[in-house]
Amino acid sequence: MACALLLLAAFMVGEIVAAVLANSLALLSDAGHMLSDAGAIGAALWAMRLAARPESSRWTFGLKRAEILSAAANGVTLLVVSGVVLVEAVRRLLSPHPDVSGGPVIVVALVGCAVNVLAAWLIARADRSSLNVKGAYRHILTDLYGFIGTVVAGVVIVTTGWAKADAVASLVVVALMVQASWGLLRDSGHILLEGAPEGVDLAGVRAHLLGVDHIRGVHDLHAWSITSGLPTLSAHLVVDDDCFTDGHTPALLDAVQTCLAAHFDVEHSTFQFEPASHLDHESTHEPAH
Repeated sequence: MACALLLLAAFMVGEIVAAVLANSLALLSDAGHMLSDAGAIGAALWAMRLAARPESSRWTFGLKRAEILSAAANGVTLLVVSGVVLVEAVRRLLSPHPDVSGGPVIVVALVGCAVNVLAAWLIARADRSSLNVKGAYRHILTDLYGFIGTVVAGVVIVTTGWAKADAVASLVVVALMVQASWGLLRDSGHILLEGAPEGVDLAGVRAHLLGVDHIRGVHDLHAWSITSGLPTLSAHLVVDDDCFTDGHTPALLDAVQTCLAAHFDVEHSTFQFEPASHLDHESTHEPAH
């Protein structure tokens, strides 16, 4: 990821110069998107360092959720950049005679395609199960598609002289950025709002827990993600009264945790074992199923 960051930053500087000389909004929008790419990768690297810090008395899960905050920031950045490019693209479409040099647009966009393919290959070698890394990768792919559209716009300008193809290509980049932004904000928002992790069906979890011997009921069942790839679950389990007198509770804990890890890939779980009579002492609770 660090190599991809250096590669993108170096090309971005050259692209900004080329965009100004060619008067190309498409190239300038690609450069703006590439700036957000570099920011996304930089934020991802920073967040990964934070997430690697150990737990403390203040941060009991460490700073693992920094990766999700970084992914959300990437989504917001894409929206801001797309808004700026949209306004300028519409202005150019309404202007009478935009003057764009098609030749430099084609050359720079082709080089941009090669740079983004290399950057995508570099990032693909990282752990893409992380929403943070996935966000940086999505930035790169979106930029690659944008460069392909810019190449097409350059060809149209050279062959037909229709300079507004440059602004049209910019609108395509805007659409791609909005789509990528929505995906990042949706996924990061789901984790930040503590929605149930993907692949963890609470009805299925409840059914599996009730299938374990000695468990008579399940309530206060909650599942969420600390960060991508780290689902967490907690529940109150109503068990046979004998479990508290015959020393069977530790074996029961092993059984339910093994069940969750095997069927739902949940490694971090917390359970409270209760006799049936304990429900009468809880002020609020779900019905035990």
